[in-house]
Amino acid sequence: MDKHLQLKEQVYGLISSCFNEANIELVDLICRHEGNNLILSIFADRPEGGVTLGECALLNRKVSGLLDEKNIIDSKYVLEVSSPGLDRCLKTQKDFSRCLNKEAVFFLNDLINGKCQWQGLINKVDEAGVSIASCGQILEIPLTKINKAQLVIKK
Repeated sequence: MDKHLQLKEQVYGLISSCFNEANIELVDLICRHEGNNLILSIFADRPEGGVTLGECALLNRKVSGLLDEKNIIDSKYVLEVSSPGLDRCLKTQKDFSRCLNKEAVFFLNDLINGKCQWQGLINKVDEAGVSIASCGQILEIPLTKINKAQLVIKK
């Protein structure tokens, strides 16, 4: 198993309970190296959307304490806890469900109706895929065909 994937699974298992207690969703965890440092980037959000800077700082302290206590990282590391931002990637059924009635752009890994990029209003989500209203039609996009998706940010 990849070393970063194994560490990611260990860290996720260790910290998920402190996120649950705070009613904050652990959106993503990224492990990467920059020079000699291991960077752990943790993205947190509330189920209804939005975390504060203070909440991120509190989670950073809690996670840092847990990591130090359990000593699962044997090198120097930098811990970052932040919001995923408005332009975050949508990956899971849960992500898409949170974005019902919002416009998103989908980049597909396989053509649907001759196109690999679609934009539309998310109107239904289930375990199989996402239904969007686009160009006057309803389009069913299987989750397995979505390479990347993001909300469309209107200015």
